[in-house]
Amino acid sequence: MTAKEKSLVIVESPAKSKTIKKILGNDFQIEASFGHIRNLPTKDSATENLGFDVNNNFEPKFEIIPGKQQVVKKLNDLAKKVDKIYLASDPDREGEAIAWHVRQVLKVPDEKIYRIVFNEITPKAVKHSVENPRSIDMDMVQAQQTRQILDKLVGFKLSPVLWKQIGNRNLSAGRVQSVALRMICEREDEIEAFIPQEYWSIHALLDKDGKQFEAELSKIKNKAIEKNIKNKEEAQKIVDYLTNPQTQYEVSKVTKKTTKRKPTAPFITSTMQRAASSKLGFGVSKTMQVAQKLYEGIEIDGTPVGLITYMRTDSVRVSDDARDMAHDYILQNYGEKYYPESANVYAKGKQNVQDAHEAIRPSYPDRTPESIKQYLDNDQYKLYKLIWDKFMSSQMAPAEIANKTIEIVSGDYTLRAGTSKVTFDGFLTLYNDSEEEDSQENDAKIPDLEKGDKVVCKKINPKQHFTQPPPRYNEASLVKALEEQGIGRPSTYATIITVIQTRKYVEKKNKVLFPTILGRTVSKQLCEQFSDIMDYKFTAGMEAKLDKIAEKEAVWVKVLQDFYKPFMEEVNSVMKNAQKVTIETKYKCPNCGKPMVLRSSKTGSQFLGCSGYPECKTTMSLNVIQELEAEEANGEDAKPQEICEEKCEKCGSDMVFKLGPYGKYMECTNEECKHRKPYRKSTGVTCPKCGKGTIVERKSKRGTVFYGCDKYPDCDFVLWNEPTGETCPECGSLLVKKVLKNGTTVTCSSIKCHYKKPIEENSEN
Repeated sequence: MTAKEKSLVIVESPAKSKTIKKILGNDFQIEASFGHIRNLPTKDSATENLGFDVNNNFEPKFEIIPGKQQVVKKLNDLAKKVDKIYLASDPDREGEAIAWHVRQVLKVPDEKIYRIVFNEITPKAVKHSVENPRSIDMDMVQAQQTRQILDKLVGFKLSPVLWKQIGNRNLSAGRVQSVALRMICEREDEIEAFIPQEYWSIHALLDKDGKQFEAELSKIKNKAIEKNIKNKEEAQKIVDYLTNPQTQYEVSKVTKKTTKRKPTAPFITSTMQRAASSKLGFGVSKTMQVAQKLYEGIEIDGTPVGLITYMRTDSVRVSDDARDMAHDYILQNYGEKYYPESANVYAKGKQNVQDAHEAIRPSYPDRTPESIKQYLDNDQYKLYKLIWDKFMSSQMAPAEIANKTIEIVSGDYTLRAGTSKVTFDGFLTLYNDSEEEDSQENDAKIPDLEKGDKVVCKKINPKQHFTQPPPRYNEASLVKALEEQGIGRPSTYATIITVIQTRKYVEKKNKVLFPTILGRTVSKQLCEQFSDIMDYKFTAGMEAKLDKIAEKEAVWVKVLQDFYKPFMEEVNSVMKNAQKVTIETKYKCPNCGKPMVLRSSKTGSQFLGCSGYPECKTTMSLNVIQELEAEEANGEDAKPQEICEEKCEKCGSDMVFKLGPYGKYMECTNEECKHRKPYRKSTGVTCPKCGKGTIVERKSKRGTVFYGCDKYPDCDFVLWNEPTGETCPECGSLLVKKVLKNGTTVTCSSIKCHYKKPIEENSEN
């Protein structure tokens, strides 16, 4: 076959090329566009620097992305040599737009170009798509283009408002990212405003014929208590009654019930991200990166194999072929009782689902995680196993749970004891979605009791509790909140979360998202001035309009026109009256006591400066403040004050440790003195130079740890390593600890002496 008779398949990613090449054979040449090849220009005076003309039906002016000229040239050279060109970018709006842009730069007749899509990179799916090509779906392209224009319009028009008010040109606003930031900031407001409420629970240790079990007070006068025992006094009254020797306990009700717990649907993008977060500890971006590799293909015995279906989807639909393969696998490996009476079929569950896709599932259900573990790295194996287990469990029979509940009456009080036990594991043999339900399912033994039986109380245990504020978002719970509000789509969640962290609006600490001072200020300004853009329903409504464009139910130009006029009126009004904002923090200047305010350097970096500037030029690192806020949020400020061994050098009073903008420090407890000094971790080693001071841990301006005399500046003795307190037997200098690649050793601090203790002598270090 000559080169002229070959076909060209253009994909997005070179990682796909090997997998598809193996499937289609030598008659097809596979090349990658490496993602988008055209975009809206970054600067264009004719279109207000936006890349589209608002006065001409938002006509976009696309240009080849810098650095992609060689890709375009190569694709054109290849396109001229073949009879057919298949555009095989991803099966979503972004992929459709990439296919359209590639079509626009190819200088070949239309009749040579075909669009193909496949939800999984398997021989059957890829060959079927080649045999059944279609034209480019311009409705999907226009929906993606409208999103692109909307996002750029909002970003380019709102960001200058922030620059003018906050004085930092590195700031940005976004149609979706700013709403996600609002969610995080509002949750922080809720936490700060939260007032804990005290309540008590009452627990009883009961006995029936020598068999003991626990029960909890659940009702008073047949009404559920629901945290109604407000204080110790109320709890004590109940305890006094229940512990009275005359008090009787009688079983009033015994309920035995077997329930069936059905499996849930296979993964969509958001549920996969949440499960990978809770079960594997993966961030959203990491989950998508690993899933992308599994989708595009992994080398197995020298052959690239696409292991999962497309990972950006909000559909729970499963193909008949996949369901049949799951049926065969379950019957062969688990038996008939593990397959339901009729196949499990899952509904969409919500509106605006792109149901042309399938749920996320293994492309080959018979390829078990263990059978291909040797070909996967650790992260790939973990995520593939999660997807495989979830899909296969979704096709299995329900689990059966035996529940037993006992109610015991004592006067006005009703106590409850219950157990749940799995009598048939069903789908739970592979996957358990609900960690919360796990805590309720236990093997605690309750004696065989009947209504009217008497039991004996052995002990009453009242427990004090306090209501808890709502938890801060982590990446997974933020995705869930965005999805519930209808904000964003499967392809956007990871980008949203990455952007708000990159912009320093949000910081992730211990896997939890904290808004920074800057982020809270940006959110506050945008919410006060652009209430529509920041409104959850408005943002969700715009997402719905984009879906309607893709479904031929709305015209993209009309959607943009309806948005543009009121939006620009609001922007112009705010910009006209925009005033510089002083972002005052709760921190006081350690030198003059005035509030510290958020400032920007000439390079755009953020820091805190004294509001008394220029009289007071004190500044603080923003990173230090954010660390302090995270510690306070975790309850560090609630700890009792710790008294130092050191006394105040000015008045002799006790000193206490405190946490401030520069870290830990010591403060005199004498109200009239209030002398402060930085806390330096002491090594307990006397300074060899002055003989008076103690060597303490210090930090340089760059944060490098070193050790110096605490009598500085009177004594300038320093070491770069921690002293042990011992002296060198050869020269008399201090010995210091050094951390090397192969462990910790002890050496002489003098550069002229080469004394060193063997590592094995100091292995405990």
